[in-house]
Amino acid sequence: MNNRYDFVYLFDCKDGNPNGDPDAANAPRIDPQDMHGLVSDVCLKRKIRNYALLAKGGKEPFDIFVQQGSVLNEKIQDAHNSLKQDVDAKNKKANRQQVANARVAMCKRYYDVRTFGAVMSTGANAGQVRGPVQISFSRSIDPILPLDLSITRMAVTDAKEADAPNQTMGRKNLIPYGLYRCHGFISAHLANETGFSDDDLALFWQALTQMFDHDRSASRGTMAPQKLIIFKHATALGSAPAHKLFERVTVVRKPGVDAARSFADYVVTISRDGLPAGVELLESL
Repeated sequence: MNNRYDFVYLFDCKDGNPNGDPDAANAPRIDPQDMHGLVSDVCLKRKIRNYALLAKGGKEPFDIFVQQGSVLNEKIQDAHNSLKQDVDAKNKKANRQQVANARVAMCKRYYDVRTFGAVMSTGANAGQVRGPVQISFSRSIDPILPLDLSITRMAVTDAKEADAPNQTMGRKNLIPYGLYRCHGFISAHLANETGFSDDDLALFWQALTQMFDHDRSASRGTMAPQKLIIFKHATALGSAPAHKLFERVTVVRKPGVDAARSFADYVVTISRDGLPAGVELLESL
């Protein structure tokens, strides 16, 4: 890769919980000072990983390191074994060259390692990787309204409860609607260190536009990508500060709309005039 990229990603959630907070009974994440909604970078990375796994079938070089239920230390050990390096986590520590070799092997095999980076020093030690793709926390354009709703279950779990008149009660958290804005950064220098290629980048853009269609659940409501605005720099170092480019994308609620309930209730304005030399603006959605 020879180009730096910065991007603005807009997605929304209707009648669902886009990212629950386990420290708050799985309620939607919020900024308590202004009540704007938050979605963690880890949440989006999980969906990108899942999409890459579906799209490429988990085959090298598009295997996924961080999967549900996987044992990470075993994968790190496998990297040393594949290189015939006599190293294990308990008895033989890897030397600097063995760590470097395993690190390269992990980057070659796992898409998410060379994309987002990983800490791989927890077992036999394959070092650490700083990924070229970094994603910010997403923040809602307007304050959100978290709802805590009661639900009931007519069935019972035990036969002795069958004659009891009371139904089983439960809770469900959601927001009526929220439009979220995320900022992302892709470093060409770090991409060259991890082996992140143009093919990997194409899969990343594809994931951002399609991943929600393969991550449906009743608890998440209807989530959808709405805009992907990419600033492509002509060089690896870049031609303008990212935050100045992001200022060219403004999202405001339409006049007369008191409470937004769809993406159509917003106006997205992209300033294309006077772009810095060496910066190309691409609109993917």
